[in-house]
Amino acid sequence: MSVRRIVQRGLWFEEFEVGTVYVHRPGRTATEADNVLFTALTMNTQPLHLDAHESAQQEPFHERLVNSMFTLSTLVGLSVAQLTQGTIVANLGFSEITFPAPVRHGDTIYAETAVLDKRPSSSRPGEGVVSLRHVALNQRDEVVATAVRQTLVRMAPHE
Repeated sequence: MSVRRIVQRGLWFEEFEVGTVYVHRPGRTATEADNVLFTALTMNTQPLHLDAHESAQQEPFHERLVNSMFTLSTLVGLSVAQLTQGTIVANLGFSEITFPAPVRHGDTIYAETAVLDKRPSSSRPGEGVVSLRHVALNQRDEVVATAVRQTLVRMAPHE
């Protein structure tokens, strides 16, 4: 008897349904170490992320905040296993990026993705363009980031 083997992957172009919302779990708790490492690795010298003393004196938060680029990266990353793992060709671009509320050390980021639109690529046979709206929420259901992303996704292979 042969054993059926399933490899985890994202969705093929044909499997994306416009209007569907995917809820990505588990979430990711942002730690102080994450924030400092990401900020240092990306050469961002903003005291708001690195300097506790300086940040404590700055209005309106009076504390260090998680780097918004970490928040954006985590938002997209939370969607990968469910949507694009092994099926994406490229990110084509991001638009409408917002950070309506800050992420603090210890906050947990959850994500949801809505499929906005899709169309076969006119220049790349076997691939299609999928538009996604990502939303990040913290553990209090406050929206902490949004982004619209254009992706180039493979169509299902022909048997």
